[in-house]
Amino acid sequence: MDMPLNRIIARLDHPDTGLIVIETAGVDQSVIYSIKNANLPLGYLIILPVLSKLFDAMANPQRQSILCPNCKKLISASEPECPFCGTARPASWWKNNPWTRGFRDSNQFVKILIAINVGMYMIAILLNPRGAGLSLNPLTFLSPSDTSLLLLGATGTVPIDKYHRLWTLVSASFLHGGLLHIFFNMAALRQLAALVNREFGVYRMFVIYTVSGIVGFLISYLAGIAFTIGASASVCGLIGALLYYGKSRGGIYGRRLYRQVATWVVFLGAFGLMVPGINNWGHGGGILAGIVSGFVLGYQEKKRENIIHKIFAAVGVMVTLGVLIWAVGTSVYYRLTM
Repeated sequence: MDMPLNRIIARLDHPDTGLIVIETAGVDQSVIYSIKNANLPLGYLIILPVLSKLFDAMANPQRQSILCPNCKKLISASEPECPFCGTARPASWWKNNPWTRGFRDSNQFVKILIAINVGMYMIAILLNPRGAGLSLNPLTFLSPSDTSLLLLGATGTVPIDKYHRLWTLVSASFLHGGLLHIFFNMAALRQLAALVNREFGVYRMFVIYTVSGIVGFLISYLAGIAFTIGASASVCGLIGALLYYGKSRGGIYGRRLYRQVATWVVFLGAFGLMVPGINNWGHGGGILAGIVSGFVLGYQEKKRENIIHKIFAAVGVMVTLGVLIWAVGTSVYYRLTM
C-alpha cells in the first residue's frame, strides 16, 4: 500500500470473522483485510481505530507537520526551509526539540529557577546544621554557616583571590544568607521575571538574569567586597532590562512602566544605603548589565526570539548547572572526608 487512505469501512459478515474494507485514494479496487475474533462490538470498536492509524502511518510515512522553531507557523516537516521566515532545515533535531520549541508556560522556567535557589539554600543548611543561625533576629534566622556558603560558591575577594574560585561569580547568585533573604529575592524574581518574559521572552530573560548576576558580582569584586551572595544582582538585571524597555518603547505603557521601575530603583538604592551589609555594588552592576543586555538582545516588539537567543540561553543553562553540580559535589565530598 503506497497510497494515502481515505477511510475505513468495517462490517461483520461472519460470527468468527470481521471484515475490514480499506479504500485507498486513487484506487478503484478495495483491499480487504480479515481479522479473527473481532465479532464482539467492544473489541471491534477498540481495534478499528488502532488499525486505522497503523495503516495510515504505513501509507503516509512523510505526512507530518511541525511548528517552525523560529516563527511558530505550521509547516511540513519535509520543507528544506520555512516558507514564512526562511529558517533553514526547520525539522532538524538541533533546531526542533523541546528546548527550541519553547515552554508551554513561560513562567515554568521561572519556577525552575526558584526551585534551584530553594534547593541550594536547603543544601547550605544541611551541610552544617549545627552552624545554622537560629537566633530571634529575623534577618539571620535559619542562616547557613559561612563555611557552607564558602564551600557552595560564595564570591568576593576572599573566594576569588585566596582560593582562586572564579566560578563563584556564577554560583553566588543561587546562595542566600537567611530565610527572609531568599523569600524577598524569590518574590521579586517571580514578579519581575513574569514582566521580562512577556516583553523579552523566556530565553532572553534567562540570558539577562545570568549575565547580570555575573557582571554584578564582578563589579562588587573589583570594588573590594570580601564575601557576598544572593540573587539580588540577577534580579536587578531584570529591573535594568525593564528600564531600557520602558524608555525605548515609549508611549503610554512604556512611560508608565519606566516610571514604575525607576521608583523601584530609587527605593532599592535608599534601602541599600540605610541597611548595613547590602551589596550596593552588585545591585548597581546588575542594573547596568540588565540595561546593556536588553539593548543588545532586543525585545519582542522589535525582534522576536530566534535560535541565537535560544543557543545563548542553552549555554547559560549548561554553565550554570555545571557550576552548581561541581559546587555541591565538592562540598559534600569535603564534608564527608574532613
